[in-house]
Amino acid sequence: MKQDELFHETLNDALLDTIKAAGGFKAVGHDLWPEKSVREAEQRLRDCLNPDRRDRLTPDQVLWLIRRGREAGYHAAARFICLEAGYAAPQPVEPEDQKAALQREYIEATKTLARLAQRIESMESKK
Repeated sequence: MKQDELFHETLNDALLDTIKAAGGFKAVGHDLWPEKSVREAEQRLRDCLNPDRRDRLTPDQVLWLIRRGREAGYHAAARFICLEAGYAAPQPVEPEDQKAALQREYIEATKTLARLAQRIESMESKK
């Protein structure tokens, strides 16, 4: 796992390091564009991050790269965006924590539905 750099000058720099941490241009490029050959996908990804080229990543592709970095334990691109936009540095959430949070939300939503059902029944019985 690549250690996060403390500072990047540009989002492209952070994305370049994210790609390296996530397996390199060949692997990441081919995952982004599986319909292309490995070589074509690698070159397209390099072109998209080259400021002298016209090709650019879409916002959804940037988000995908940030998620891919997260999977690799590398958070520089997410941190760069947050800090540049004036937000606190992000804190990654572990998948188990996410699952537990979703389970808590589900339980609370179920309780809310049960309370609403009781209120409806109460109103019906008063008629």
